[in-house]
Amino acid sequence: MAKQIKIGIIGCGGIANGKHMPSLAKVEDAEMVAFCDIIPERAEKAAKQFGTPDAKVYTDYKELLKDASIDVVHVCTPNRSHSFITVDALEAGKHVMCEKPMAINSAEAKKMLDAAKRTGKKLTIGYQNRFRDDSLYLKKEATDGTFGDIYYAKATAIRRRAVPTWGVFLNEYEQGGGPLIDIGTHALDLTLWMMDNYKPKYCVGTAYHKLNNDTDQANAWGNWDPEKFTVEDSAFGFVVMENGATIVLESSWALNTLDAREATTAFCGTKAGADMIGGVRINGVRNGRQYVLEPNLKAGGVAFFDGKKGEEPADREERLWIEAIRNDTAPITLPEQAFCVTRILEGIYTSAKTGEIYRF
Repeated sequence: MAKQIKIGIIGCGGIANGKHMPSLAKVEDAEMVAFCDIIPERAEKAAKQFGTPDAKVYTDYKELLKDASIDVVHVCTPNRSHSFITVDALEAGKHVMCEKPMAINSAEAKKMLDAAKRTGKKLTIGYQNRFRDDSLYLKKEATDGTFGDIYYAKATAIRRRAVPTWGVFLNEYEQGGGPLIDIGTHALDLTLWMMDNYKPKYCVGTAYHKLNNDTDQANAWGNWDPEKFTVEDSAFGFVVMENGATIVLESSWALNTLDAREATTAFCGTKAGADMIGGVRINGVRNGRQYVLEPNLKAGGVAFFDGKKGEEPADREERLWIEAIRNDTAPITLPEQAFCVTRILEGIYTSAKTGEIYRF
């Protein structure tokens, strides 16, 4: 039997409990041996639920990193601390999966990228929406050349009234922003991945604080506190790539719209186009007729990567990440790709503040 890959969890809050730890628990050749949180009770609870019998608990992540037996670290902390914890973990000889977004700005993300190159350790970012069946199907079609040259795309992460009211989501200092950096980042990552285009030229952005002071809220997770809602409630971007391709990015936690869709992409190429409305739809022209193809993704397995039928996206993400470490192959989500996402998000936020075009 192969040696178990030993994992340390830094940050035992919502995303660790909701995604990372339950999915890692399903990976047969990996085990969670250390847990760190500034609230010791959270780390202790996680250790009991997901850890090995002798799992260790820490309140200082630097103490966890001293454990030479740990192979991999998952960084599941607020956005502001992603960069320095990841850099320290890489320097300590650990492979790192950092929860999205990569960092609060491109300078911090660059430090992470440089550290990964310098140490030779693997770094990936938690963009689990790549690992959905619909995403994998479209990526396979894009890789096969079905769409030709993709020159226009729309990245959508729109919630009508679903403002996260827990943790530090509404805190701009800790998170770096609101829906744009929280869920818009997923839609943008999907879109860039489908296009295989990571060379932005310039962008224009707008960010709004229009509904954060509402008292009649009808929010999915209960009323938010207007005084604590310091991040934008919606943000939008227009991005032009070096090759002339255009991306429109839409994001919101609160917006008066019925067209609510989260972490989806739609794009148009020279041969065909596609979207994720109600499933996967591919459109084009063939033999003198317009066509729409709606593949039944429930009927078979996963086309692009070796997959297990019915496997959840987060489970697939964690399994393939551990396989990349085991087999010494590149992770599916490359840090260079996530760095581009952060650069564009930063450009949109900067443009929204200055009212000027942001050039990369």
